[in-house]
Amino acid sequence: MPTIPPRLLTYPPALLATGFGSGLSPVAPGTAGTLASLLLFLFVQDTTWPLLVICVVGFIAGIWLCERTSEKLGVHDHGGIVWDEFIGMWITLLWVPLSFSTLIIAFVLFRLFDILKPWPISYLDKRVHGGFGIMIDDVIAGIFANVCLQLILWF
Repeated sequence: MPTIPPRLLTYPPALLATGFGSGLSPVAPGTAGTLASLLLFLFVQDTTWPLLVICVVGFIAGIWLCERTSEKLGVHDHGGIVWDEFIGMWITLLWVPLSFSTLIIAFVLFRLFDILKPWPISYLDKRVHGGFGIMIDDVIAGIFANVCLQLILWF
């Protein structure tokens, strides 16, 4: 997979699609992007409805951002495109009481679903293309992780 040239970050859609550059990490860019998403999350914590709006708007904008950046790179769903991880992680944290332990559990659950891609995530990842395809598998991973986290908190 080709590396993302840092000069691409002067292109605003690429700056966002790479998670403000966090996706440029040479090791585990998806994990780096997910960690960066947690830093931004701390600014909107305990604000469920604004976070829900941010997730919806971020998903819609992400379709366009990821599509444009993917076209510039000439690679579909380049590993350095991590805006989808941002949205997936924020979905994981919807309606979750904030604590250090819930952040850790949410992070682990989201990364597991994002990496392992159980059905239907794997199906969507392989068959849906373009910006929507880049975004949708992480949205579903976030929903799965959120449901699991809610169950853990319930019990």
